[in-house]
Amino acid sequence: MVRKRHYDARHNVPAWILVDGRERQSDDGEPSRTSGMPTLEVLRGAGLKNVCCVVTRYFGGTLLGPGGLVRAYTAATQAAVAAAREAGQIVEMTSVVPVDVHVAYPQYEQVLRLAQDSGAKVSDTDYADTVTIHLVFKAGEQEPFCAKMRELMAGREEIEVGAPKFAEF
Repeated sequence: MVRKRHYDARHNVPAWILVDGRERQSDDGEPSRTSGMPTLEVLRGAGLKNVCCVVTRYFGGTLLGPGGLVRAYTAATQAAVAAAREAGQIVEMTSVVPVDVHVAYPQYEQVLRLAQDSGAKVSDTDYADTVTIHLVFKAGEQEPFCAKMRELMAGREEIEVGAPKFAEF
């Protein structure tokens, strides 16, 4: 898509990193390790995952040499990352665990306080015969809450712990 959009560019240099550790880069015809690797290094240094960056370069008439290419691609990638951060386009994703708690109405406020004191975020609440509080915890932080709930409610609660997933927190 970038190549189609910038068809007249000399080079479209991609680099990407996935959360599972896979990463790739290409010099797209530039001298070896002068474009893709510097782009990838900036992404690594910024601690970004699940990200792709394509730096497009048009030939301006001046040969930059290997050092100049490294500096140019590094600067372009740094500028792109800084602009994305400033614009709020970089979102931090965290491993989270959804927990649904079903309680009677009289226990609602008490459970809500305990959840908030335990670091949970309330994603939704359903009011029916009982109250269902949909909570989200950072992975690993749900167990102390569940233990306190069992102790506090002495079996008058129902807790459903979901599968971990990545989400904003």
